[in-house]
Amino acid sequence: MTARYAELPMYVAPENIAVANERWLGAIAQRLSIERLPMTDLSLAALWQHPRLLLAQTCGYPLMTLLQGHVRLIGRPHYELPDARAGFHCSLILARADDPRQDLGAFAGCRGVINSPDSNTGMNLLRHSIAPYQRGGQFFSSLKISGGHRESLRWLRDGRAELAAVDSVTFAYLQRDAGHEVGNLRIVARTAGSPTLPFIAGLDVDADDGETLRSVMNETLQLLPDVSQTLGLVEVLPAREEDYQILLAYERQAATLGLEYLNPD
Repeated sequence: MTARYAELPMYVAPENIAVANERWLGAIAQRLSIERLPMTDLSLAALWQHPRLLLAQTCGYPLMTLLQGHVRLIGRPHYELPDARAGFHCSLILARADDPRQDLGAFAGCRGVINSPDSNTGMNLLRHSIAPYQRGGQFFSSLKISGGHRESLRWLRDGRAELAAVDSVTFAYLQRDAGHEVGNLRIVARTAGSPTLPFIAGLDVDADDGETLRSVMNETLQLLPDVSQTLGLVEVLPAREEDYQILLAYERQAATLGLEYLNPD
């Protein structure tokens, strides 16, 4: 039995989401006669570029930057969730519910937090949305890195930050199954749309094998309707790198407006 890495590390909360992903991955591996290697001590970047990678989910922004030429694009998820449908999602720009500021421009000069500098939903889409309100290449008075979307939400709840952008799929899962994590927050704005987070494989998975893998992902999803319902995942759609060029266009648009970088403190 071939041993490969198969992990879905991007949506791991609440716990029922992680459990559903594990059931789906286990069924995929079983159908393909693959032994899953443990991800122990592997960073996300190392997992995505590992020569024994069979299947993972990454972010669209590193797909078009860090991972160019290093991975095989398998497909993208078709979710049916609030603000995530038909292969697209967005970011929700959030603040505390008791913050009196209503318009995004009114938050210029506030304290921001991002999950990661290479995140499309936490950084790139946020940068694109706030670029029209920048002054001298800056929007935030301070900007910190939380390390994850749930941590960014915690920073908002605790008053350590005043504005953050969170992936709409993450928000939908938390709102549905862990409402206490978002209950005292509100949506200030929705960003431009973006293709959903891509599924990838290693380069040794050729195009035909990649299509077979996508078919197996869909077949096992149909056999696990409770998993499909929990994840809000209808199917894995075909995808091309060209689909994700829009993310680099958002980057260029923000730079044209004077906000080339979001520089954490």
